[in-house]
Amino acid sequence: MATQVRTRFSPSPTGALHLGGAHTALFNWLFARHHGGVFILRIEDTDMERSQAHFVDEIMESLRWLGLLWDEGPYFQSRRLPLYDEFVQRLLAGGQAYCCDCDPQELEARRQAALARGDKPRYDGRCRERGLPLGPKTAVRFKTPQTGVTFWHDQIKGHIAFENQELDDLVIRRADGIPTYNFAVVVDDITMQVSHVIRGDDHISNTPRQLLIYQALGAEPPLFAHMPLMLGKDRTKLSKRHGALPVLAYRDRGILPQALNNYLARLGWSHGDQEIFSMEELIRYFSLEHVGKAPGIHDEDKLLWLNSHYLKETPPAELGRLLLPFLAREGIATDDVAKAARVAATLNKRAKTLVEMAQAARFYYQDPRPYDEEAAARYLTPAAAPVLSLALERFRAGAELTEEGLTALLKELARETGRKVVEVAQPLRVALTGRAASPSLTELIPILGREETCRRLENALHFIGKDV
Repeated sequence: MATQVRTRFSPSPTGALHLGGAHTALFNWLFARHHGGVFILRIEDTDMERSQAHFVDEIMESLRWLGLLWDEGPYFQSRRLPLYDEFVQRLLAGGQAYCCDCDPQELEARRQAALARGDKPRYDGRCRERGLPLGPKTAVRFKTPQTGVTFWHDQIKGHIAFENQELDDLVIRRADGIPTYNFAVVVDDITMQVSHVIRGDDHISNTPRQLLIYQALGAEPPLFAHMPLMLGKDRTKLSKRHGALPVLAYRDRGILPQALNNYLARLGWSHGDQEIFSMEELIRYFSLEHVGKAPGIHDEDKLLWLNSHYLKETPPAELGRLLLPFLAREGIATDDVAKAARVAATLNKRAKTLVEMAQAARFYYQDPRPYDEEAAARYLTPAAAPVLSLALERFRAGAELTEEGLTALLKELARETGRKVVEVAQPLRVALTGRAASPSLTELIPILGREETCRRLENALHFIGKDV
């Protein structure tokens, strides 16, 4: 095993990066960073029919957005075929692999017959001792030992063992010259000097096959750590029906990367009772010893709770920059980051996502009419006209647009109209925002500005039927 910690994340570009893949990538990245090691990105694209370049781009964009930057790569298996051929030849030359010309349809028929008999569907070794030469129509199979036990100490699961007689002679190179998964990853991990393989526990059945190939090649295997899979609340494999989405879909929903990283880190790993972690803390505390054996359960509410926390904690200037593209999706074209920062600072305590924040921000940029029907019916009535008229008069006269000045103005309007402050504030709120709930008037009026505030008060008075 390499002395330096070297981990790898090796997705197949046959689809977008989903939560499960991001979970694996994060654990590998954190382990490498905790030990001052190397994080490698490897694209396992030997499935030529299903692999697509745009999925490669999406996977890399997802990792960049999460901040999980790689130190080496991306390596592409499709560009390493000559290397795999060299290792195939080594096994053939050492008698640890053999050529097989069994017809795929015949193999499937034998497989179905075994299932019908109640036997395990495994290769029957028909070509094992035939000594066939390598040719254009021959696959290459690994000669799996037929006795003994293959075992390892898993860094998460503990001791795991498989009887070799349960493992058949797997194909390591297909007749078309393309290596199979279990062989290619061993060659890659040897040549890339991977020290730790951290992956989902659905790969446990692959590990004994890979360990036997390491042994046949005379290479020391890495340490294996099989992390529990993520499940839905019904404890079945996580899927779209559980609300799980591709990583970039979470970005588009207005989830912050630090929230998603924090959420994924806590699925299956813990550090005492702490729930909220900065990336620096995750790197400092992360260890495989504290990864549990039980699967993590996807909880959308927990993710939104974390995201609302990070929205509160993000500096307004940064939040304003992040908000701009979400405003654009609401039909609000602006590049004024400074105003967006002021807007975000009034909304970040209420919104759970940037999408919610952008929707809540509409009144800052667009006419609030038509008013919310219920709010208008309750607050924009003839009885409210004196309050709105007096407020309009004071703003036209140059009322001070500071928190202190506006607080004093609201008290003054209440005193002069013989009402409570809330009875003054609510008609003003609906007139200015179109609804009964909003940030405080002392926060929002300075952002709207004097001219826009007056215009909206005039519109509200017209709505009531009063001339101004």
